[in-house]
Amino acid sequence: MKIAIIGSRGYPHVYSGYETFIAEVAPRLVQQGIEVHVYCHKHLFKECPKQVNGVNLHYVPCIKSKSLSQLSNSFLCTVHAVFCSYDVLLYVNSANGIFGVITKVFRIKTAINVDGLEWLRPKWKGLGAKFFYFSSKMATKWMDVIITDAEEMRKVYLEVFKTDSIVVAYGANIRYSSRAALIKKWNLIRNEYYLIVGRLIPDNNADLIVREFIKSKSTKKLVIVGDVPYKDEYAETIKKNDDPRLLFAGYIRDQIELAELYHNSFAYFHGHEFGGTNPTLLKALAYGCAIIAIDTVFSREVLSNDEYGVYFSKKVGCLTELIDKEEALSEKFDFLKKVSRDRITDIYTWDKIASQYCELFYKI
Repeated sequence: MKIAIIGSRGYPHVYSGYETFIAEVAPRLVQQGIEVHVYCHKHLFKECPKQVNGVNLHYVPCIKSKSLSQLSNSFLCTVHAVFCSYDVLLYVNSANGIFGVITKVFRIKTAINVDGLEWLRPKWKGLGAKFFYFSSKMATKWMDVIITDAEEMRKVYLEVFKTDSIVVAYGANIRYSSRAALIKKWNLIRNEYYLIVGRLIPDNNADLIVREFIKSKSTKKLVIVGDVPYKDEYAETIKKNDDPRLLFAGYIRDQIELAELYHNSFAYFHGHEFGGTNPTLLKALAYGCAIIAIDTVFSREVLSNDEYGVYFSKKVGCLTELIDKEEALSEKFDFLKKVSRDRITDIYTWDKIASQYCELFYKI
């Protein structure tokens, strides 16, 4: 079997959830006897080997624009792919749903991983939101298989687009602390800080978490890992908060350092509101964190309701009240840390995810 993956920045370039997904799944598919081809954004790669870890790579240009880079790249990749005799094309990102018209004309079996509720995310306003909705709808009309990463997302597509989908979740790798002393770089002490990891965008509710934390009586610190790679009023407003308990760490490129911040935190705040199985939430579980999550159907699905986490709402004072109970919750958090990795082992290992994709491709 010969498949191609279109819609990410490429392999082994790791930048976001899509690239991590490909980095983990593509080599596993190769090991299961599938010939895998991944299309890459040419300008992101200084070296362009034809194959890495058995994965075949194709480097395609794009229009260098925030709004057009991915679409232009995916269009050119699609034009190339329809003449390459692939058995199945896999697109990632619902924005690529519009290309199902082309693959249908050329009678190529096509699947798309639609990810989250892009048309509802605050970052996509006006025309951007309308485009994501339209493209997601077109995917349900033209592509052979819609892949959602959570049962609750499957329900959304059934309700909004009257289309069923195959649920294949995201994955994570179990990890344990090995160099706890690394957190001293930020003058941190084990269990004496809360952690947020993610881009400083409205979708992730960092402003809400910071605001509620500041109002709390907690003597612990709040470490915020992440930023945005451009000048942004929302992010700047968050970083202007003046409280000695806040620590803005920015981007942390060293994955070992980042892992130790997860491992040694008192609890991890998950504020990602839109989407299905969130990669950062899975990582927090895989790294042994106690989770305090925004109360959404997606959070509850991953955390199996109250089994692997506690929740807060966007109601003013809700999270502050929860934080002020930190001493009472200490025993609960200790328990959550002990069992968190069990959730990954049961449902979200990359080996399981890759096997599900392999089975799906042969079925298609």
